[in-house]
Amino acid sequence: MTTDQYGLAMSGAGEGAVRHYDRAIDELLHFRAEVVGETKAALADSPGFPMGQVLSAYLGLLTTESDDARKARARFAAFRAGLDHAALTPRERAHVAAVQALLDGDFGTCGRLLGDISQEHPRDALALAVGHQVDFFTGDARSLRDRIGGALNAWRPDDPHYGHVLGMYAFGLEEAGHYDRAEEVGLRAVELNARDVWGIHAVVHTYEMRGRFGDGLRYLDARVGDWSTGTFFNVHNWWHYALYALESGDIGRVLAVHDSVLAGGRSAMELLDAAALLWRLHLEGSDQHERWQALADLWPPLVAEPFYAFNDAHAVMAYVGAGRLAEADKLIADRESYLATPHPGVTNHDMTARVGLPVCRALVAFGRGDHDTVVDLLHPIRHRVNEFGGSHAQRDAVQRTLLASALRGHHHDLARVLVSERVNVRPCSPFNWLKQAELADHLGDQAAAAAARLRAGELIAAAAH
Repeated sequence: MTTDQYGLAMSGAGEGAVRHYDRAIDELLHFRAEVVGETKAALADSPGFPMGQVLSAYLGLLTTESDDARKARARFAAFRAGLDHAALTPRERAHVAAVQALLDGDFGTCGRLLGDISQEHPRDALALAVGHQVDFFTGDARSLRDRIGGALNAWRPDDPHYGHVLGMYAFGLEEAGHYDRAEEVGLRAVELNARDVWGIHAVVHTYEMRGRFGDGLRYLDARVGDWSTGTFFNVHNWWHYALYALESGDIGRVLAVHDSVLAGGRSAMELLDAAALLWRLHLEGSDQHERWQALADLWPPLVAEPFYAFNDAHAVMAYVGAGRLAEADKLIADRESYLATPHPGVTNHDMTARVGLPVCRALVAFGRGDHDTVVDLLHPIRHRVNEFGGSHAQRDAVQRTLLASALRGHHHDLARVLVSERVNVRPCSPFNWLKQAELADHLGDQAAAAAARLRAGELIAAAAH
């Protein structure tokens, strides 16, 4: 019986497999593509290595792409066919059960089983990292915070991955609304490891949620070499950079980031970042027809079958933005058929029914200029959009769509509530003040509109300094 770098027992692994496994965990925590190669090397050394097989299966699921998941299911089924469960340690058996639940589409059971592992083995970095991603995919802010927080005291500052655990905790704190504490913890994580892209990501989320777009641009500019290349997360952190530029009114820089980085994406995660950015421009009347067409061309194979409702919504954004409403309607009809058949225990089925399909229908209604329908669909679910995953920053595209339709559809009372909420949560956001001005225009209050636009301009000027 061998052990990993944290002394956790592992069966069926030779010394070479253990070395590759430990390196794979390090690459996973750094979000680097080398995690795949190290995992394959571990299995080449010891093909029946249970934790190597578990890690490989997790990797096939964390992309949120159905083709990767299908291949992972086949590989893991072949492994389990010859597996002697009695030879596994209790921790390994728990991981096998957790990854099987995830392969079966049951995010909730997987998350709970990983939580049980973390309770008994808080220094199991794989259980923490995968559990953290499951919490992200399901939009569970409390678990994003407490899964890591509950294990944190078992880690020491001299542990090589202590900073990565802090980075995960910082993101959980941010999603749970503890912005000041999240910034503090995230900055400490990056201090310990300058290339912790998840820690950097957590810090920029705290600036996004507080409207500190100038600080966000300066923070990312100061360490661009640490986050902009060499990881799975390059595109997403560039997306955050573009959001800051958008808040500052620098559309030229937004489009430069899109064209140089986001437009080159191929994975679902990268394509949804491009869609979410272009959709924000679309809501403000910016015509990006050629960019939308190129993006819409890339989505069909990634949403050919139901797998993750969050991806479906961003594919529909691309179809609507490109004016290809028939493709959006086709995707919606496919998901309606999917819901007509029970899928017990499949998390995405519930996500699609409760949030994904209403959001997709609302996006198409927006594309058709039917703002009353957008309001009818989005207003009842606006406080539970988190149920189909993503972060507060990502889901703001849905909230902005509701606000845009409330304004355009002359639902002035609702628009007043939505604007008031935004301005009072993030008074440093020029966007929020511009929406206040737009509402005032609708109400014929020219003085209030002028004052709100003046405030937006002051905020942009102040952030530049």
